[in-house]
Amino acid sequence: MNIDALVSSMTVQTYEKLRQAVETGKWLDGSPLTESQRESSMQAVMMYQVKVLKLDQHMTLNADGEINHKSRQQLKEQFASQSSIARFKQDDF
Repeated sequence: MNIDALVSSMTVQTYEKLRQAVETGKWLDGSPLTESQRESSMQAVMMYQVKVLKLDQHMTLNADGEINHKSRQQLKEQFASQSSIARFKQDDF
C-alpha cells in the first residue's frame, strides 16, 4: 500500500489519535512512543493535513508540502475578524 492510499483511507478519529500521540509522545494507553513510531506517526499526520484537510493556517503544510507562512499583517487581519473572548485592564485583577 502506498502512502497516498494509506492517508486517504485514514479516518478522522485515527488522525486525531495519531496527532495526540505525536503531541504528547504517548499512546492513549500511556505507553511512550518509540522514536521510529513518533517519526512515522508525524509523517502520517502531516500527509493527512496536506492531502485531506488542506489547511491554510499559519505554520501548517500546504498542498505543495511547504509550510504556510503568513505575514504579521495577514495574521492581524485574520484575528481581527474574530470576536474577542474577553478584555481586561491591568487594574481589573
